[in-house]
Amino acid sequence: MRTIDYRSDSVTQPTQAMRDAMYHAEVGYDVFREDPTINRLEKEAAEMAGMEAALYTPTGTMGNQLSVLTWTERGDEIILSHDSHIMDFEVGAASVISSAGYRVVPTPDGIIRPDDLRKAVRDYPADIHVPRSRLLCLENALGRGTVMTLGQMKEIYECAKDYGLYVHTDGARVYNACTALGCSVSDIAKYTDSLTIHFSKGLCAPVGGVLLGPGDFIERARRNRHMLGGGMSHPGFLAAACLVAMKEMPGRLIEDHRNAAYLRERLGEIPGITVDFQKADINLVFFKWEGMDAARLAYLKESMRGKGILIDGSADGSFRYVLHYGIEKEDVDRTIDLMKDIWNELGADK
Repeated sequence: MRTIDYRSDSVTQPTQAMRDAMYHAEVGYDVFREDPTINRLEKEAAEMAGMEAALYTPTGTMGNQLSVLTWTERGDEIILSHDSHIMDFEVGAASVISSAGYRVVPTPDGIIRPDDLRKAVRDYPADIHVPRSRLLCLENALGRGTVMTLGQMKEIYECAKDYGLYVHTDGARVYNACTALGCSVSDIAKYTDSLTIHFSKGLCAPVGGVLLGPGDFIERARRNRHMLGGGMSHPGFLAAACLVAMKEMPGRLIEDHRNAAYLRERLGEIPGITVDFQKADINLVFFKWEGMDAARLAYLKESMRGKGILIDGSADGSFRYVLHYGIEKEDVDRTIDLMKDIWNELGADK
């Protein structure tokens, strides 16, 4: 039975072209900068984004934390949205690794605007009681399924520069943002000092991404990467798949966005489900299922797993389905039919 996995777009499997590229990859010791496939990936990624340099990282989290570590000094503060990935899903790493504080900005939509930033920036060094605001962390696309427009990025970037801040953008789904906005990665990169891209997030590469930025920044980040254990012997095997992902996979993301839109439409057929159309820019589908509880959720998940469909959800009825490579329109139809059958088994009035 073929598995349909809605839990994340990090579950994508490498394509045959990636497997072939990995098998034939030319590799070397990257710590000595002698891995030709890594060197090629870093060069071509920097050119693609219009940035000076790039550094291979095994995970997006490492890329984000390298940026924090490289831009800040001990005791500095980073400014970020309350629901950003760096805030919620990276184990408090900035405080542990970089000894940086978090200046958390509550936002209704995950987007920090100039007025938010002006209120968040500390009055350093005039006020001896406060840490130095050093780095603004953005995200595009956002984990809530929306994107920042280029205008919004330009506006907040220019505001950050007024206060002497560096800007880092978590671009784990930057190609989804580009698909939604009809722009290139280089258009987004104009409004950030550093950018992470992760090629396994919906682009099917098995491992890795890049951190991009100015040349001197990347050189410092390279040393910091080694300190964190990111210097590897022959990572070109992994970079070979990333090169395929970067060149061949972004163009098909529109299919995931279309399938997500189709899923939103069909979910409306199920009584008690309310789809969140405010979080509908990319391949993420958010909905609320009235009448859900812990027991029903457990039954739903196990019943769907038994039919080869993997989902996540919360006992309060909140769900997120992620569309990605390997999930087709007919899979959406199969999913909806199964959800209807299971809900009828449970009984909406029970």
